[in-house]
Amino acid sequence: MGPYDAAMAKKLVIKVTAGADAPERCSQAFTVAAVAVASGVEVSLWLTGESSWFALPGRAAEFDLPHAAPLPDLIDSIMSAGRITLCTQCAARRDISEQDVLPGVRIAGAQVFVQEATTDGVQALVY
Repeated sequence: MGPYDAAMAKKLVIKVTAGADAPERCSQAFTVAAVAVASGVEVSLWLTGESSWFALPGRAAEFDLPHAAPLPDLIDSIMSAGRITLCTQCAARRDISEQDVLPGVRIAGAQVFVQEATTDGVQALVY
C-alpha cells in the first residue's frame, strides 16, 4: 500500500499497538487519527497491546509527551466523528470489560478489524 492520501481514502483504519512503552509512536497514531477526522475522513482507531489502557477513563490524562497534543484532547477529537475500538483479546488479557471503558468505545475482535480494513476505499495504518 502506498502513502496515505486523505483525498483518496473514504475511510482510514488505524491500529495502535503502542502506549506509554513507545510514546512517540502512540502519539503519532492518535494525532494522525485526529487530523484525519478533522479533514473529514471516516476514522476507525483500534486500541491493541499497551494502547488498550487508553480505553479506560483517566488513563489518557496520565500520558505525557513533550511537544505533543494532550492525549485526552486527541481522543475527544477522534470520538467526535470517528470510532474507537478496543481489541477483544487485549481487553480480556487486561480484565477490561465494556462497563470499564470510556463512553462510546466499543470492544470488538479481529473479524471486525479485518472487515473494516479490507473494505474498498479503506486505507489501514499500524503504529
